[in-house]
Amino acid sequence: MGESTPYNRPVVRTPFPIPDMVAIPGGWFVMGSDSGRKDERPAHPVHLGPFRAAVAPVTNAEYARFVEATGHEPAPFLGEERFAAPGQPVVGPNWYDAVGYCEWLTAVSGTHFRLPTEAEREFAARGGKESGDWPWEGADWSGHPLAATIAALDGPHEPLPGCANGYGLRCMAENVHEWCSDWYDPGYYAVSPAESPTGPPSGRRRASRGGAWRHKEKFTRINARSSLDPTFHYSDFGFRVYADG
Repeated sequence: MGESTPYNRPVVRTPFPIPDMVAIPGGWFVMGSDSGRKDERPAHPVHLGPFRAAVAPVTNAEYARFVEATGHEPAPFLGEERFAAPGQPVVGPNWYDAVGYCEWLTAVSGTHFRLPTEAEREFAARGGKESGDWPWEGADWSGHPLAATIAALDGPHEPLPGCANGYGLRCMAENVHEWCSDWYDPGYYAVSPAESPTGPPSGRRRASRGGAWRHKEKFTRINARSSLDPTFHYSDFGFRVYADG
């Protein structure tokens, strides 16, 4: 049975293994920023169809079920207390691990789960805002309702209601970097199609989005891009599952 969030987006609650998902309407938006870093330029119009996004990144508890069911290698940082709480985002899966989780979740649930495109991730992070650099009100990261608490942390935190954007998605600009499906190309925006872009056909690094607890400044603008070799395991990288609308 669905229920309404404070943000008036439907959340579908179902038993595991399907996480709580939010319906994202899709539509036109301006992706990138002409006032941001070079790889965020040029700002360009993009159209997306509707899709769904998990309320929060995949947790240690959820990832542990995947490991138990498949024999997959456990997340690499669980031996450190600050990364081990069941409700925290799992950290350390590389891009291939994240894709493997999505494939397993698809197989056991009957719903096609996947990583988002960069365009979907940026649109979802906006939370319905048409402009601005942050998912919340204000000119910088200090506008986050829990800014002081999060800025003082030395590790990932369990996603909290106060971290939600206008769609009810938690931790879209803080906590952990989240893998995207696209290959990363700093110049891709100059040739990106307007309709549902999926990134370049090949590359050396996979795109990621969102802030990270490990950075000096733990919050990241909506438009900011990041990337990593898909074989690497970092303690500030996690992922969130998406599905078609």
